[in-house]
Amino acid sequence: MWLAAAILSSFFAGLTAILAKCGIKNTDSDVATAIRTFVVLLFSWVMVFIVGSAHTITGIAAKSLVFLVLSGISTGASWICYFKALAMGDVNKVAPIDKSSTVLSVLLAIVLFNETEHLAAKLLGTAVLATGIFLMIQKKKDAGPQKSGPWFIYAVLSAVFAALTSILAKIGITGVESNLGTAIRTGVVLVIAWGIVFTKGKAAQVKTIDKRELAFISLSGLATGASWLCYYYAIQTGVVSVVVPIDKLSIVVTVLFSYVVFKEKLTAKAFAGLCLMVAGTLAMAIWA
Repeated sequence: MWLAAAILSSFFAGLTAILAKCGIKNTDSDVATAIRTFVVLLFSWVMVFIVGSAHTITGIAAKSLVFLVLSGISTGASWICYFKALAMGDVNKVAPIDKSSTVLSVLLAIVLFNETEHLAAKLLGTAVLATGIFLMIQKKKDAGPQKSGPWFIYAVLSAVFAALTSILAKIGITGVESNLGTAIRTGVVLVIAWGIVFTKGKAAQVKTIDKRELAFISLSGLATGASWLCYYYAIQTGVVSVVVPIDKLSIVVTVLFSYVVFKEKLTAKAFAGLCLMVAGTLAMAIWA
């Protein structure tokens, strides 16, 4: 059961990007992020009540709460940048850059938390993963010189904020049940997302969203929530060293769906990059 849950976690995580892309063809990315976050928040609290950790919220230390909030702010920034990148660029190009947060997270963990066990293997896996990412984000030959600029910047910022999220969460989650910590962070993200919508005067757009796109945005949130539920179950009942690499390989699911749905084909170089990303991710998971 836990192995099936891990596979489903990876599947839903990969599906999230595709559903999100379908939902922001004409819908503003900030509005879409706000709606999607609301759906994810519902899933987060469902997880909290399933494990029965809601009553422990009053016992969270001030330091942990501060870092959980900072982690939520970083998550919100990452999601906003990710949605903007998806709205402007190909899924096949945005997703691997977003996954580069793994590289940043590993390097930051080594420096900040002195996680130097199997250091050579970690650095080798990181280098392989980074090489794969570089190969996958090469511009198409028919792309204009200015076309890839904006989405690339947002995708990089998404990865940077995602990496900071992991580091801040590691500090903030100390002594806090992981699902409750996730729910708190998601609540912060919701406030940020809707704050941006209202600040930019986009609230009125919520009423005019195409029903089809609203459905895809909601499904994207549901996919994220389903991924988290499956991942939590797999981690709790299975072998972590097997579950984690399976979950990280959601990039493969994203690429396959982007080919089927958007006809975004990989070049030979990009396919080689995908293989390197898979190899690097597995190496880090095995020797972490």
